[in-house]
Formats: sequence, C-alpha cells, structure tokens
Amino acid sequence: MTRMVNCIKLGREAEGLKKAPYPGDLGQRIYDSVSQEGWKAWIGHQTMLINEYRLTPIDPKSRKFLEEEMEKFFFGEGSSVPEQFVPTGD
Repeated sequence: MTRMVNCIKLGREAEGLKKAPYPGDLGQRIYDSVSQEGWKAWIGHQTMLINEYRLTPIDPKSRKFLEEEMEKFFFGEGSSVPEQFVPTGD
C-alpha cells in the first residue's frame, strides 16, 4: 500500500517518500510532510545551488548551507535563487 502525505510543497495529498531522505529531525519532518514529487523538486533546486555556487557537498560549510536552504525550501520562506542564475528552459 502506498503511503500518502499532505505535501507541504505541493499543497495537496501525494505519494510519500519510502524513507527519511536526510538524517535527524529535519529528515523526519521531510518524511512526514513532503511527497516524492516535492522531494524531486528539492533535488533539482539543490543541484542548481551546487552548480551556481560551486559547492562541494563534502565540505562542512557547503553542507550547512544546503541544509539551511532545504529547511527554507520546505518549511520557510523558500530557498532563494542566485541573482546570476538564468534557467535553461528544459
């Protein structure tokens, strides 16, 4: 049986994640209230942040920044887009 959640990102009920995608309390909050589709949106946004800011995910400062942006993306005012970012239209 598929687990459904009221997705905080989509604003509607959708198929939930199969497991917490991130450790700790933030991961549990995401598991409880973000759908697979909502998580996929974050992965795309995170990839853009890594590329535009030239982040290294193994660097502790980069990881802290990405975690803060993830928190804002799902539960805050939304993660920002770098000023110089121009979408490719994919």
